[in-house]
Parts: sequence; structure tokens; C-alpha cells
Amino acid sequence: MSPKKDSQNTPIHQTPPPLVRISGTHREMGRQLGEAAKKQIEHSIHNARTLLEQAYSELALTWEGAQIQARKFIPFAQEKYPQYVDEIQGMAEGAGVVFDELCVLHAMEAVTMDALHLSRCTSFAVNEQRTADGHVLGAHNEDWLPEDEDDVLVIHATPKDDPPYLAMTYGGLLPNIGFNAYGIAQFCDSVYPNDSRIGIPRILVSRAVLAAKTPGDAIRSALVPHRAAGYNHLIVHESGEIYSVEVSARKFAILYGEDGYMVHTNHFLNETMKTIEKDPEELISSRVRYFRALRQVKHEESHTIKTLQAIQRDHVNFPNSICNHAIDMKAPLDREKTINSLVIDLTAREMHIAWGNPCKNPYHTFHLDA
Repeated sequence: MSPKKDSQNTPIHQTPPPLVRISGTHREMGRQLGEAAKKQIEHSIHNARTLLEQAYSELALTWEGAQIQARKFIPFAQEKYPQYVDEIQGMAEGAGVVFDELCVLHAMEAVTMDALHLSRCTSFAVNEQRTADGHVLGAHNEDWLPEDEDDVLVIHATPKDDPPYLAMTYGGLLPNIGFNAYGIAQFCDSVYPNDSRIGIPRILVSRAVLAAKTPGDAIRSALVPHRAAGYNHLIVHESGEIYSVEVSARKFAILYGEDGYMVHTNHFLNETMKTIEKDPEELISSRVRYFRALRQVKHEESHTIKTLQAIQRDHVNFPNSICNHAIDMKAPLDREKTINSLVIDLTAREMHIAWGNPCKNPYHTFHLDA
């Protein structure tokens, strides 16, 4: 059932996003996720296929061609992370969908050559020096295709060989934004370097970060050799250590939250990384959001979950604001909005997530039982 909408055409969700519990081997977890989220996975494949059809004049890429392109990335993933390829295989089996079609979802940014102009995610974190109760908090607004909002899921995973984790995903994608039982949280923001190549898809790289047991392990996972491209990985540890790891296919920079906070959007902050940024003039809204969030994070000396949620609802530079409502843009590759908004309390091992735009939808609390 589709959510109701308000006068601004913003979907209103009456319930929390579905919670899916998975456990066991990687193949078993993928199969359990596929069975539980069959409807959402089928819908996300349909959405991706429709997007390529609508954008054919720009990309000249058919659905069959996208599957051929996506297949080129799988051998690199299989060599380094066979366990996560197993998760995708299991998901395909559980949902009764074609493995190659799920591969397109996991390599979508790569096979469209980053023509998806989805540049409005916002992430920030504060440590115990800057919170009223001494907790370590991280926050993220996930901006993506509005058609995928219905498919948002919360995953509680207990892998056989990896740390338990609690994460957000949508449709047929592996979870990568969340936190694990070792007190490692990750928030991913797309960045746009000019050195992308065929290699390990960035979603699988970021999935591996959720298996890290230390901050060093998390950073090394983000920098795995033969990666196809990279995200900015905002990595937060329960000790209060905060890093932004800006990653491309061949380069990286590590920024450190020495003042007890960090903010990142979709452009590079490091001077070396700026030199390989593709079309920086297209990332003006990213810079506006960055400075807006930075001002608000710095202004408050004693943050709480509620102060971070207030930043996530911000509408300066509307509709390309932190709470993004750019759903009415005409070009298929430019259409996006905030499809969920989450705050993670690493100290309490909780995730507070709003399904859809946080200005209109309530936050719901999920716990990691580990």
C-alpha cells in the first residue's frame, strides 16, 4: 500500500520501516532477506529498469546492456569478497529474481558512468565532548530515487562469522549504512572522482566496513585494492573517534574529527582529492548543505538526538536542502529526495530512523540485540 501524501506531495508513512532479522552464513542471510523482502526487491529491479528506459536518450544503455556491464565487476568482487557475492546470490534465490539483475542494482552508479546526479546525501557526527549525555552520535539523510522510498528496510543481522549489525537498506541492495556490535558506525555519501574503473563495486566495499572490529579495520576496508570507485565513508567509533575517508578508485584522504565533530556531503574536502573531482560546478547544492550543516553542528555545544534530528529537517535552500524535496525535477537522472533519515546512538546501540522526509515523518527506534 502506497503511503499517503501531504499538500506538498510528500509521502507520509504511518508505520515504521519493516524490520528484517537475518542470521547464519552469508548465503543463508541473503536467502532470508530475499524471502522476507521479495516484494521490495522486485519493485527496486522494476524501478531501475524503468529509470534506464527513461534515460536511454542520455545513456544509450538498455537493461540487457546494463546486465552485461554489471557482470564485468563481479569477478573482482568474487576474488576479494566472495562472502558478499554469496549474500547477493542468496538474495536472488530467496526472492526468485535473476542474479544478474541484482548485480545491476549493486553496480548502478558504475554502469551509468555516474550520470545519476544524486548528490544530496548529508552525514555528520559528534562525540562525547559535544553531547549533553556523553554519548557518541552519528546522523545521515539518505537521498535517492523517490520511487525507491517504499522499499526502505531495517536489517538486524547476526552473521555466523562477522559482527552482528543493525543497518538500513532499500530494495535489493546489501546493507551498508548502520553500525555493528564492535561500536563501528558507517555513513556513506556519494562523491564524484574522475578515475572510476571496473573493479569491486562501492556498495560491496562499504558492506565490508560493517564487518570491521576496529577503526583501523574499517578504514582499511574502505581502501581495499581494485575498488571500482569510492564513497566518502564517515566512520564513527564508540570511543569518540570520527573519520571521514574520502575514496576514489586510486586515491584517498583521511579527515579526522579533532574538534569532536565531522560533517560531510557529496564533494571532496581534501585538497588532493579536489583535483580529481569531476564537474565540481555541478555540486553547488552539496556545498550549500555542507556549510549549513557545519554551522548548525558547530553552533550547538551540547547535542542530543533531537538537535541532530532538527538539523536533518532543515529546509534552507529548499528543495535542494538537507531535508531534500527535489522530487519534481524533470530529468530522470536528477530526480531524488530524502527517502529516510537516521540517527545512531553508538553508546546506547540504537538507531532512530524516519521513513521518508523527516520534516513530515516520525522517528522510530530500533536496537541491536547483541
